[in-house]
Amino acid sequence: MSDWPICIKLIMVPDQSQPNFEEVFTVTDYYDGPRRGIANYNGLPHFYDSVFSDEKQDYTCLYRLTPISAEVFQLALEDWVIWRRWEHAFASGVTGRETHPALPEDTDRHAQLESLLNGSLETNPTTNIVRAGRFTVKTLEARAGVLADLLVRWMEPSKTSDGQIWSDDKSG
Repeated sequence: MSDWPICIKLIMVPDQSQPNFEEVFTVTDYYDGPRRGIANYNGLPHFYDSVFSDEKQDYTCLYRLTPISAEVFQLALEDWVIWRRWEHAFASGVTGRETHPALPEDTDRHAQLESLLNGSLETNPTTNIVRAGRFTVKTLEARAGVLADLLVRWMEPSKTSDGQIWSDDKSG
C-alpha cells in the first residue's frame, strides 16, 4: 500500500453531487494527475501548481494556489481553447504531433498569448496558499485521447502522527 494519501489519485467517477467541488479550467501540466493549471478556489480563478517532494521523489497531494487577474484568466482560457481544438483534432487523426500545441490556423495567436502570459501563470510566494487537492472527472462522457473535464475539491492539509500529509477530508 502506498504511503501517499488517496487525494493524489484522479477519481474516475463523476463526483458532481459532492459538495465543495470547483471548476478546473485548464490543465497545462499532467503527470499521474493534474500538476499545473487554473481552477477555482472559493469561486475565484487561481493558478495551481503541484508540490513535489524531494524526499519521496514524487508529487504530493498538495498544491500551491495563487490568485490570478481577470485579464490573465481570460487570456489563459483563450489559449486553452486553442489547445483543446488541437487536442481534439489530434485525437481524431486530423492533425499530427508536428503541429503541437496549436493547429496551423491558431499558431500565431497561440504565440501571442504565450508571450502575453509569460510570467503570469506562476506560483507567487507572497500570495499563494497551500491546499490538498482531490480531482474528479466532471462527466463520464469523455473521448479517447482527450483529457476529460475536471472538478477539484480543495481541502486544508494536515499531518498525521507519523508525519504523513493528509487532508481534512473524511470522505475517503
